[in-house]
Amino acid sequence: MSYNPKEIEQKWQKYWIENDSFEPQNDYRKEKRYILSMFPYPSGRIHMGHVRNYCIGDAIARYYRKSGKNVLHPIGWDAFGMPAENAAIKNRVHPKKWTYENIEYMRKELDALGFSFSKKREFATCDELYTKFEQAFIIDMWEKGLMYRKKGTVNWCPHDLTVLANEQVIEGRCWRCDTEVVQKEMDQYYIKITDYAQELLDSLEKLENGWPKQVIAMQRNWIGRSEGLEFMFHFDKESMEKLNFKFEGFEVFTTRPDTIYGVSYTALAPEHDIVKYLVEHSLLDKEAVEKIKKMQNTPAKERAQAEKEGLFLGLYVTHPITHKKIPVWVANFVLTEYGSGAVMAVPAHDQRDYEFALKYNLPIKYVIKPKNGEIDTSKAYIEPGILFDSGEFSGLSSEEAKNRIIEYFEKNSLGKKTVNFKLKDWGVSRQRYWGTPIPLIKCEKCGIVPEKKENLPVALPEDVEITGEGNPLEIHPTWKYTKCPKCGSDAIRETDTLDTFVESSWYFLRFTTNENDWERVPFTKKDIDYWMEVDQYIGGIEHAILHLLYARFFTKALRDLGYIDIDEPFKRLLTQGMVLKDGAKMSKSKGNVVDPDSIIEKYGADTARLFILFAAPPSKELEWNDSAVEGAYRFIKRFYEKSSEARKCDSLPQIDHSSLSKEEKEARKKVYEALKKSKDVYEKNFAFNTLIAASMEAMNALNAQKNEDVWTEGYFVLLNILEPIIPHICWELSEELFGRNNFKEIAVKEEVFEEANITLAVTVNGKRRAEIEVSKDASKEDIIAQAKETVAKWIEGKTVVKEIVVPGRLVNFVVK
Repeated sequence: MSYNPKEIEQKWQKYWIENDSFEPQNDYRKEKRYILSMFPYPSGRIHMGHVRNYCIGDAIARYYRKSGKNVLHPIGWDAFGMPAENAAIKNRVHPKKWTYENIEYMRKELDALGFSFSKKREFATCDELYTKFEQAFIIDMWEKGLMYRKKGTVNWCPHDLTVLANEQVIEGRCWRCDTEVVQKEMDQYYIKITDYAQELLDSLEKLENGWPKQVIAMQRNWIGRSEGLEFMFHFDKESMEKLNFKFEGFEVFTTRPDTIYGVSYTALAPEHDIVKYLVEHSLLDKEAVEKIKKMQNTPAKERAQAEKEGLFLGLYVTHPITHKKIPVWVANFVLTEYGSGAVMAVPAHDQRDYEFALKYNLPIKYVIKPKNGEIDTSKAYIEPGILFDSGEFSGLSSEEAKNRIIEYFEKNSLGKKTVNFKLKDWGVSRQRYWGTPIPLIKCEKCGIVPEKKENLPVALPEDVEITGEGNPLEIHPTWKYTKCPKCGSDAIRETDTLDTFVESSWYFLRFTTNENDWERVPFTKKDIDYWMEVDQYIGGIEHAILHLLYARFFTKALRDLGYIDIDEPFKRLLTQGMVLKDGAKMSKSKGNVVDPDSIIEKYGADTARLFILFAAPPSKELEWNDSAVEGAYRFIKRFYEKSSEARKCDSLPQIDHSSLSKEEKEARKKVYEALKKSKDVYEKNFAFNTLIAASMEAMNALNAQKNEDVWTEGYFVLLNILEPIIPHICWELSEELFGRNNFKEIAVKEEVFEEANITLAVTVNGKRRAEIEVSKDASKEDIIAQAKETVAKWIEGKTVVKEIVVPGRLVNFVVK
């Protein structure tokens, strides 16, 4: 038999499409499985990272479908975003045209790999039917106060007149024109994810059995809950006068109130209102203003990694307990993203504060010492210890002092115990064309009002030119001009579009609903109640924080808006490792990309699928290996050719295991060991590499014997095991040999593991000399006696010091 992958694969792919083989059933009495891989961005071609992600998901989906479950395994396209606009600028093609052409091409690539996605539930997030309901959610959030508008700082390119994402800022310059980026304050829309910070943190406990520990930890750290003391530093009289009595002081938050007596300076973020007031009212010299503006124009990410810079503002606050004067500085390491944009600096007990104090020759006052030993004053002492030089709190342990000092502040109305989160509200404004328009309208009389839901979707105008200079929606001659939904006056549409993370925060809910209902509703409660949660979610570790956090938030927000009743979207999560070549992540810029199309053309889709699942465990990095691809092909070819040694039959042969030879028994045992392993692999650990290895081992054992019945049974079982991994060849051979109607699951036959006899190695002083076959019920004495006979020549004339029997494995004689 000659293996022709192209012919076989095209045949079955056509069959699957024509027979709706992968559409979920509407019978909600059946047990369901919702298997979802993170959907792709339609960039033009799929890469091996896509192939790995979808091979894993597809194998799981096919396994459950084969075992009789009602399976939802959908695919869609995360279609809005920056790359389409970049392509529009580069290639002079409209983003919509570029996006849908890419979807068409990539869909064909995915089809060529035989992925069992639902065809009827596929959509792109740029489809107007999708944006219609997303805009309705945004209106609900606006009306409930979950979304609001305020000034925010953005990366601004003065040359291209556009806002840049953090990824587009390279060493402080615009990625496209190399102009120095500035930080600009603009009105931005925010979603109040902070309202859900505690619930997002608490409900991580529900996910601990199904999510990787690493991802849980990353989510916890990003939310960043901390308890501490919040209080105000009050300006002294001279500073109040300098500030024209505009500010009484500023709030700070600290998790280390036990170090309060060690405060030697305070520091404000360059964007702090007090700093801006000093700059705007010319209360600082020219050199100081230039230094502050440089800090302000450096993105937060770069500031965090830069050398610590600052300057004294000529202001003083008073210590809340000692009433001593403390200088106020501005420092580049203080960020507005955390706390109030102001810190109490304790250089003796914070390494960052210590380095800043050394640079600017500021006092360093130690107030905590180790319980045993001396303080090393060459660095900050950051561990807990015993307080000293701390007034009435001296002698207390750090932990006790924290509580006592907070009590003191609250009792004397100086401050309060509070909880803080690193998590900040989600800025969803993007000053770009290719995104979901924010459905709000600015009216001079009514303020900002939402569009009427019956007028949704607010669609993008198609007659735009993407130049990279500014937002095309802002300069469109007609699109933004409209009437106020409330009073009917002339009004202006919001020209900002939504962050594309919004689209990926609810797409999994949309998939649950039959496409016949898509025009009417975003999804139905009946469908959500049946299909959700997603039973298995698969995607890259790079999405472990923001995408998952936003999806979890959106689920809870839609619950509170009355759309759904669930709390968490993803029951189990698998984060697959990257695909590497020559030790580096595959990328066009590195020139190390492997085109899946070329693999399919040369070897077939099943080879690509087998290699990608065999090369490494799913959660580990996978190093591309051309010879391993060739090896996967050779195994499939041999597997196909060996089918001639199994006979065609409607039902499996009945085999009397006890009558088989040793080789025949071993072959059956290896086959059923692989079958036993398959349940754990497909349902729990996804170690496909070990399952494929076990199947190869079983194949070798079948080759070592000649019993046609054993061959036929073993081949049937291996086709069952491997079908989710290499589906085309398995559908072909199961149809040819058994008929698909007869190709049912087979149970593990336990008798193959219940051998009457077992084989034991016999060793002398640990060196293998022979082996014996004994009854599994044989006594220790009988085993030793039989073993002695087989190694008589090695122990003759020697003294046996010890006889060791390791049950089921070996007998060892220690001699001298």
